[in-house]
Amino acid sequence: MHRRDVLKHAGAMSALLLVNGLPAMAATPVFRRVRPGDPGWPDARKWGRLKDAVGDALIEGRALFAPCAPGGGDVACSDLEASLGNPFFLGDQPSGTQVSGWLDAWLPASSAYVIHARSAADVVAGVNFAREHRLRLVVKGTGHSYQGTSNAADSLLIWTRAMNRVTVHDRFTPKGLEGKIAPYPAVTAEAGAMWIDLYHAVTIEAGRYVQGGGCTDVGVAGLIQSGGFGSFSKGFGTAASSLLEAEIVTADGVVRTINAVSQPDLFWAIKGGGGGSWGVVTKLTLRTHDLPRHFGSAWGVIKAHSDEAFRRLIERFVDHYAETLFNPHWGEQVSIYPDNRLDISMVCQGLTEADIERTWAPFFAGIEAFPSDFTIADERGVRAVDARRWWVVEGNPSMTPDRRPDAPSWHGWWNGDQDQVGAFLHGFESLWLPASLLQPARRPQLADALFRASRFKRVQLHFNKGIAGAPAEAVKASLDTATNRAVCQAFALAIIADGEGPAYPGMKRSPMDLDAARTDARRIDQANAELRRVVPDGGSYVSESNYFNRRWREAFWGEHYPRLAAVKEKYDPEGLFFVHHGVGSEAWSADGFTRLD
Repeated sequence: MHRRDVLKHAGAMSALLLVNGLPAMAATPVFRRVRPGDPGWPDARKWGRLKDAVGDALIEGRALFAPCAPGGGDVACSDLEASLGNPFFLGDQPSGTQVSGWLDAWLPASSAYVIHARSAADVVAGVNFAREHRLRLVVKGTGHSYQGTSNAADSLLIWTRAMNRVTVHDRFTPKGLEGKIAPYPAVTAEAGAMWIDLYHAVTIEAGRYVQGGGCTDVGVAGLIQSGGFGSFSKGFGTAASSLLEAEIVTADGVVRTINAVSQPDLFWAIKGGGGGSWGVVTKLTLRTHDLPRHFGSAWGVIKAHSDEAFRRLIERFVDHYAETLFNPHWGEQVSIYPDNRLDISMVCQGLTEADIERTWAPFFAGIEAFPSDFTIADERGVRAVDARRWWVVEGNPSMTPDRRPDAPSWHGWWNGDQDQVGAFLHGFESLWLPASLLQPARRPQLADALFRASRFKRVQLHFNKGIAGAPAEAVKASLDTATNRAVCQAFALAIIADGEGPAYPGMKRSPMDLDAARTDARRIDQANAELRRVVPDGGSYVSESNYFNRRWREAFWGEHYPRLAAVKEKYDPEGLFFVHHGVGSEAWSADGFTRLD
């Protein structure tokens, strides 16, 4: 019997006893976390003891735009507003979030207190304090969560940004496997490290490759726990599939080193089971790979002059992808627009510039043969570079450097990611497209669905976020993670999303047109419905998905969910770690403060 049923029956019995003149039995109270002002909220003396344990790592929470409040200071407010376009700046703020909210879903909220953790010991102190005092606990590295999982009002935040050391290993053996397996070339990163830190250490300095995220400012720990994709995942598998070992602080305050032989169930769960649900990951060690000689790219924008011509353009691209690009070399995306425009922005690994040109020349020749139907609206191009220099920021026209005086010289972000920084989301949908759609008989069906969806909104096909077509070893390793197995059967992840510029609480800006925003959200739903006609039960990527997805358990994890739920019950039976649509969250109110079952 569920707790809600127990309470219902207890309430009925209490009423009956009162009617009969007998004293009522006390009903079992529902478990609730405490907020500031509640009787159970820790007093100053208890917070003082936590400060004794973590030192100046404990700070009071403060809203991102507090400097712009009356009396906050004009200079501080101006500096803040000038820095909003820098994703590294946002990640460096205790209450910073990489997106500024989601329509009718969530807004950034500052925690009551923050532990700016510098060690696993700081994390242990915070976990124990939250558990003992029934606090809402939040974990954040960089704050790069579209779902709002790295912030919550009235909470204690454990912020791992300062834990950012990176160590490259020529030979690494997971604990307990010494002498049993050959050592791996590897890299160890603390939880606050970002992928640009690993690319700098592993690729630029050491000449190897680590499978990580595409956005350079994404946190390592968060991406691994979500499964994780980068530009070259089609060649190397998901980021989580390279995990060799991790250090994690679980709900009991124990620091655990986990791997394939030490707590293997928990180790499997953090490989794609969702961030913020299992504990505070403090350190990860990832296998590194031989670095291809070249990384490269191909780009171009094609405009069709009619709807019928655009249908044929989509069909031609689907054929070209299935016959030429569906292999470990190619990743990233194409965008299909309502104005009959196809935007190609793809990358590759292991190909020379001549290889890339040979791959694309027939496709563009076919377009140029019909000038009355198509225009190449933006000059097409190809390039290949020394892979070791792919993430070199200085002098790279494709990247924006972090020019703050104290920023590491290798910190920068891709220009193409600029519109995501601080964005306020109207809606977001993702859907894995199975490789079976690339069979000749089904390609017309796929092309038609893409055309129909594009009548409502832009559709992006992220080919690197589907593992079908990858080498057998990469597919096998990706299957040994908690991510929905649909990822290994998919050739791409379709993403339909939109929003507007930053809208942080307290920010001075024009009022949001809510009617227009909700109309935009409905068009995202309509576009997604067209793709669902051909993939009615498709999975969705947990980090890039619909906040309101009612089938989130099946979509994110599929057949893995019961196993994940068992791991959650074993290591966090009281639900200390809660995130929206995380494993076990169905037992809690939407804000994570009240237990429901």
